[in-house]
Amino acid sequence: MNQQVHHLFVYGSLLSGFHHPAYTYVSRYFTLISPAATNGNIYDLGEYPGAVPASAPALINGELYKVNHTDEFSFAIKQLDDYEGFLVEPGEVPLFRRETVDVKHNNSLITAWIYWYNRDVTGKVLIPNGDALAYWKNKG
Repeated sequence: MNQQVHHLFVYGSLLSGFHHPAYTYVSRYFTLISPAATNGNIYDLGEYPGAVPASAPALINGELYKVNHTDEFSFAIKQLDDYEGFLVEPGEVPLFRRETVDVKHNNSLITAWIYWYNRDVTGKVLIPNGDALAYWKNKG
């Protein structure tokens, strides 16, 4: 994995406007840079959204963060790996997988980590406009 990437793209429960307790953790180690987007589809998984890779024009709207201190990145991302169900026992399938993606923000591209949903999305509701926050506000 490319440990030189110190940016994080979030699209669900880690968004600043989602007001999930985990955001407190994100805001401790990462600074919000700007709204951002990447190619993919995002689905309603019941308690939370999950995104899967997809080609344009499929778009996920989210936020781009940068780690506050690069020497803390390894520790900070491992905590998020645990939160996202990425760290599992041998033989278990991770709920999410962490990969790098090109993220569009402020008319430029940057590479950031994303957590892709790692299970089947058949029968799940596709979130319109790739905007989980707006969808959840209307759902509630």
